[in-house]
Amino acid sequence: MPMFNGLNTDCLGKAVETIKADWKQGKSVWKATAKWKDGFAVHTESRGFKFKVDEPGMLCGTDTAANPVEMVVQAYGSCLVIGFVMNATVRGIKVESLEIELEGEIDLPGFLGLEAPEELGMDSLPGYKNIKTVLRVKADADEAALQALLKDVTRTSPVGVTLSRPVALEAELEVL
Repeated sequence: MPMFNGLNTDCLGKAVETIKADWKQGKSVWKATAKWKDGFAVHTESRGFKFKVDEPGMLCGTDTAANPVEMVVQAYGSCLVIGFVMNATVRGIKVESLEIELEGEIDLPGFLGLEAPEELGMDSLPGYKNIKTVLRVKADADEAALQALLKDVTRTSPVGVTLSRPVALEAELEVL
C-alpha cells in the first residue's frame, strides 16, 4: 500500500475512479444527532463519534467544551487541512507541516434576539460575518505552487462552500 503524506494513494485513486465510474455514488448523506443534557450542555454524535458542546461563561454556559460557532470554524479548518493534504498528495507535493489559524466575527445581539444600535455597525443577524484563515505550511513546493493549491482547496472545500452560499434548512417538530 503506497503512502504519501500519510495517505494511501491507491485508496485515494480508487475513490476517485469509483465516483467517475458511477457519478451517483458521489452524492452522499451525512447525519448527526444533538441531545440536550442540561443548561447549554449538548452531546452530539456522528457515525459513533461523540462530542460535547457548551457555551462560554459570558453566555451563561459552563465552558466545558467548544460552542457551536467554534465548531464551525474548527470544521472549516479541518476541511481545509484535509483538502490541502489530499490535493498536495495528488500533485506530488510533500507536506512536512501544516497548521491553519482561523478567526471569525459574530454579532451576538441577533443570537440573543436583540437589535443592536445602528451606530455600532452590527446587522444583528446571528452567524459569522467573515472568517479569516492563515495557513502555515512547510512543503517541498514553491510559494506559487502552494498559492495555486490553496486557491483550489478553498474553491472545493465542502465546508467552505457550505458557509459561503445559502443552504436550505428544514426544521420539523415531533412533540413527545
